[in-house]
Amino acid sequence: MHTILSSATKTVRIGDDQPFAIIGERINPTGRKIFQLQLRNGDLSRIEIDVKEQVAGGAMLLDVNMGAPLADETALMTQAVTLIQRLTDLPLVIDSSIIEVLDAGLAAYQGKALVNSVTAEDERLDAILPLVKKYGAAVIGLPNDEEEIPEEPARRVDLARKLISVATEKYRIPIEDIVIDPLAMPVGADTLHPERTLETIALLKAEFGVNMTLGASNVSFGMPDRHSISAAFLPIAASYGLTSAIMDARSPQAVRAVKAADLVLNRDEWGAAWIAAHRAQLAAQKAAEAAATQVGAQAHGQPGAT
Repeated sequence: MHTILSSATKTVRIGDDQPFAIIGERINPTGRKIFQLQLRNGDLSRIEIDVKEQVAGGAMLLDVNMGAPLADETALMTQAVTLIQRLTDLPLVIDSSIIEVLDAGLAAYQGKALVNSVTAEDERLDAILPLVKKYGAAVIGLPNDEEEIPEEPARRVDLARKLISVATEKYRIPIEDIVIDPLAMPVGADTLHPERTLETIALLKAEFGVNMTLGASNVSFGMPDRHSISAAFLPIAASYGLTSAIMDARSPQAVRAVKAADLVLNRDEWGAAWIAAHRAQLAAQKAAEAAATQVGAQAHGQPGAT
């Protein structure tokens, strides 16, 4: 089952026979006080840096969230989506809990976006799914409702079943356009949380075959050396059926881990992508060393420095 997302010029397929889809998480002001202040002042210059860093790190899609306190989130989302489309051809994930913001972002977007997100609450389903249908987007579904964020995997699957049923039957959204988040909770709060997430992934894959994503940073929240935790968890989750993650594409450790998982799970035919990435890294290192040598030679006025 492929979830197909696109920009005006680029298409990305998410599926269990495809490379693990890295969704860059960085364009988000949560926990970033300076970025929040910039957005309140209408300054979007930091977005250009975030886009460049995530693209360089290997992001295949970019999550866009403009939820800065006291800022005009609707206007910012329109401006951000418009700006990012000029900076990169990567498909976008429009991320907000506010209906008007999602509408504005989808209206400004040229392509097929992924909406982040809808829960299994009746009110949210009836508010967000019509937007998804209107714009021909795909959507991330969270298996929690008005009563709970369930711990038990079986209950999460029940809520995912409800969400998928409403989306496909009431709103005629294709099941391949529904990406379920199995709910990743912090390992620091309970070391059984990752095991529950993995069980949920396996159950969802067995019953529905849907694509899945999660916030990788949720797993390591509150713990030291968070990138190592992501690098350990994501390949395991991929082996259970996770096909994408919203993650820090600036982390070479986590990115290399999911690329290695692609190789050992036979999603990188003949290791072509792994070998190409290694060669590119070696070339970049040699270029950096040559540039450093050149600068040093110039600083000391040595012959051949020009």
